[in-house]
Amino acid sequence: MVTIYKVSVITVFGLALLVFVILFYISAPYGKFQRRGWGPVIRSKWAWMIMESPSPAFMTILFILSGQMNITYCSFILIWLSHYLHRTFIYPFTQPGKDKPYPMVVASMAFVFNCLNGFINGYGIFFMGEYNTRWMLSWQVISGAILFIAGYIINKRTDEEFRLLRKKNPGEYVVPDGWLFNYISNPHYFGEIVEWGGWALMTWSLPGVAFFIFTIANLFPRAVSSHRWYKENFRDYPKERKAIIPFII
Repeated sequence: MVTIYKVSVITVFGLALLVFVILFYISAPYGKFQRRGWGPVIRSKWAWMIMESPSPAFMTILFILSGQMNITYCSFILIWLSHYLHRTFIYPFTQPGKDKPYPMVVASMAFVFNCLNGFINGYGIFFMGEYNTRWMLSWQVISGAILFIAGYIINKRTDEEFRLLRKKNPGEYVVPDGWLFNYISNPHYFGEIVEWGGWALMTWSLPGVAFFIFTIANLFPRAVSSHRWYKENFRDYPKERKAIIPFII
């Protein structure tokens, strides 16, 4: 099992590099970039639920099998599930484009990644990690928790802003404004990167870092493409607004 774990960690790092390069040339075909030519599709809500489900499943199973029940391990599983139970069972049915077509090939690739990621984080933390109760008072946990909570709030607040925007403007894209949209085009991506940066810090683990790097590799190019799309489709799009990092890029 240790060998499988090590190979899986290396695979996630390798996928991060591959995805980062590819997404600068090919935009993943869902959301505003949805297009024909990617094979069979299913509704977005079912795609999200199916492809995200391995993350909470693997972590929960490995947590139970490990028998690690001190406050630190229990906090880690609760923090992980706070994101993924929402992402798996609530977000798919509340997102603005829940009934849009979603390519099955993309959902399948995401499913495989989430299997890998759920496994390496679950095994790496609950079987390989050594966290005592004092770890909860470490600077890593305190600063990481602050980042995770901040990223979580940004991510969920942006989801809600998009939902309300789509409700007011059904069937069309409009320029979001107010809140963090005054500074960046993609606060939800920014929030998710901050979240998993906090996770990597809290767990101080190689799987945490691997997931953080992959999150950047996956979301940064999409944020750049989304920012470019807004500028190309809205002539009055705010010039001072950045793609994903306020005041920088």
